[in-house]
Amino acid sequence: MLYFSEARSCQNMETRVVRRNEPGCKKDEWYKWPPQNFDDLNSLLFIQEWIQQCIREDYKDIEGILKCPKGIEEGVWKYEHLRQFCMELNRLAVLLQHECFAESCPQMTATEQWIFLCATHKNPKECAAIDYTRHTLDSAATLLNSYRYFPSRVHIRESSIAKIGSVCRRVYRIFSHAHFHHKKIFDLFEEQTYLCRRFTMFIIKYNLMAPEHLIVPILNEPIPSIAENLANKEDA
Repeated sequence: MLYFSEARSCQNMETRVVRRNEPGCKKDEWYKWPPQNFDDLNSLLFIQEWIQQCIREDYKDIEGILKCPKGIEEGVWKYEHLRQFCMELNRLAVLLQHECFAESCPQMTATEQWIFLCATHKNPKECAAIDYTRHTLDSAATLLNSYRYFPSRVHIRESSIAKIGSVCRRVYRIFSHAHFHHKKIFDLFEEQTYLCRRFTMFIIKYNLMAPEHLIVPILNEPIPSIAENLANKEDA
């Protein structure tokens, strides 16, 4: 015989949704739990969970993914998006390893005008493109997980927010190299993720890079028009 409290507990266990990928689950079973409203998220990583849920629901809805919910600090929102960009960009780095070798790409280049130095060394120096990619993503992960600069994921100091732009500039170079030197890989990855489009829109929205440095022709509109449209929507 079950008492009311015990019966209710059993019922809750039956209806409770487990929001994690269990060990041994199949690929087509990943993330199959129902979506939640933003206000219903209550974990410590709720902002990251919201961003990832928006991406899973429609990765092409860039404006929706980048729209900051009410009550969230802009600095925290930018920080969480940058973490997500770096995580997703590791997939492109893996794909590039199939044809981006030190022999074929001895420098981190985009167009003939752009040769980038790797800032992860004691003194910045030239690196093979694939090494630059690895070093940049490793360095970004180290910085974004640094307790010194980012001790909290609900409030971020202004001095730490300033580092986000520097990371964005270096990360963007991975996209530009892939686009100009490994176009097939870039196009396939971009069609599946819209990651470069989203990253470019993110940069424009928060003015994290000079427009002339956004050299990948990924958007359908001129950058000034996009920036103006985003500003108008934020004010509305």
